[in-house]
Amino acid sequence: MRSLALLAALAPAAAWAQEVDQTNLRYDEDWSVLRTKEQFGWREVKYLPLDADGEIYLTLGGEARARFEGFDNNLWGDPPAPDDGYLWLRAMPHADLHAGPARVFVQGIAGHARGVGAGEGPADETGLDLLQGFADVRIPLGNSGSLTVRGGRELVALGSERLVGIRYGPNIPQAFDGVRAIVDRGPVRIDAFRLRPVAVGGGDFDDPTSKTRRLDGIYATARPATGIGVDAYWLGYENEEARFAGRTGREARDTVGLRIFGQRGSLGWNWEAMIQRGRFGNDPIRAWSIATETAWRFAGVPLEPRLRLRANIASGDRDPADRRLGTFNALFPKGKYFGELSPIGPRNIVNIHPSIDFDLGAGISIELAAARFWRQNRGDGIYDIPGQLIRSAGDSRARRIGNQIEISAGWQASEILSFGASLSAFRPGAFIRDNGPARTIHMVGTEVFLKL
Repeated sequence: MRSLALLAALAPAAAWAQEVDQTNLRYDEDWSVLRTKEQFGWREVKYLPLDADGEIYLTLGGEARARFEGFDNNLWGDPPAPDDGYLWLRAMPHADLHAGPARVFVQGIAGHARGVGAGEGPADETGLDLLQGFADVRIPLGNSGSLTVRGGRELVALGSERLVGIRYGPNIPQAFDGVRAIVDRGPVRIDAFRLRPVAVGGGDFDDPTSKTRRLDGIYATARPATGIGVDAYWLGYENEEARFAGRTGREARDTVGLRIFGQRGSLGWNWEAMIQRGRFGNDPIRAWSIATETAWRFAGVPLEPRLRLRANIASGDRDPADRRLGTFNALFPKGKYFGELSPIGPRNIVNIHPSIDFDLGAGISIELAAARFWRQNRGDGIYDIPGQLIRSAGDSRARRIGNQIEISAGWQASEILSFGASLSAFRPGAFIRDNGPARTIHMVGTEVFLKL
């Protein structure tokens, strides 16, 4: 903690303006804006010129997080570790070298877990490894556009990360190996890629490219007016060792989606529809999902409350014996999908999720959320976020999975140091009670986060 306090002391006074938004995708940060400004403290390493005119420069940075999660009755009391408490530790330094239109970005990771009762998985621990390492070149296209060609290992976030995200909330993000071509021209961006996910190992420098899964796609974004955006995309997914309802086979699935998002005044919206077609073995795939988020902020009101309503539906399989697969596949979604406590993922669910958050000032915010979950189809069970079946349908005809409540708070203590805490509970419904242990999950989470 002394080292964290020392680093926090390097942060400038609140009167300083943040020139660049620090993002979870650190390679998107452009610190060349500091070229003509004298910097102090941690900003001194954000723009290090290596030639006389500053066309070649280096950006250094990093982040560190310690997070504790404690559970009573995890997975409603299922073994092997329903009562569990563990510590996630993560450090991710990075370096970004720019030389005119070319650049090289490298980000390492040291990710460790202590005390995971059920055993460390790929989202918990990776030891020392290369999280990202790629090179790209930007080619001008006329006066208002560019083509970026990139190859290597990187984190990829598409849209709202409902289908392809960086898994930032858990301890180990999900990286991909492959190539991308990105066209930016005015209000339009087109991203084409051919990728394979990285298979996270628990030791040092043992994260290979997956040999069984592949992701191809074209993702287009247009901004037809200020504050309004539209995404349209195709994603092609292949898994040589897919598993559904106790069967293993090759899965080839195409996802076509449309997303409409924006902000006008106090109203914000983020609505998305997805259709999936393909084959699992010799069986056709017919799956779909609709996900919405609508928000209203009461500007000018004390604490500036914001109301949000999220509503989601993702298809399930009607009958495992009908030789047609209806279970939606969320592919590589963001972690912590439905909150800090997210025992289930966006497959075979109907979900209503209202929340309200408040800005208490001095960098402090608080959010209250509630959620209800049902099965979309009685013939299918429920799945976790990575897509593993955690409760089969069995003989239950019940739809209600359960209710979740959560309170979370955050404190942005400075530009580089933040703290967070949450309390959550998930009370099981009739479906959980019909299929095994059915105790209420309780979870507490706390974290400290340093981002330079």
